Amino acid sequence: MHQVSYAEVVAESPNTERERERRALDRSIELLEQAEAIGPQSKEAIEALVFTGQLWLVLLEDLGSEENSLPKELRADLISIGIWILRESDEIRSGKSESLQPIIDISKTIRDGLK
Repeated sequence: MHQVSYAEVVAESPNTERERERRALDRSIELLEQAEAIGPQSKEAIEALVFTGQLWLVLLEDLGSEENSLPKELRADLISIGIWILRESDEIRSGKSESLQPIIDISKTIRDGLK
């Protein structure tokens, strides 16, 4: 299977790629908000955290690539945010944190930056 780098996709269609990322973040936020209403140890919360974690793993891989065309400082900031989201997700799953709201808020900020 041929994998296309972020830079190749953005070079072809930056608006399409940003829209795809925005839709993925929208889905993550939707799942997290539903889970927040039910509870942090619910099946829905675990599913939302898994989806969000998988999304950020993909984003982190891309952000860590030298082929990524974003400015290095912005990439570093987004990598830090992604790592925080993954750590916070682990804290919620282990019962050390009880609210998904901080992840929701950060995700909305990142999503809104893609507009």
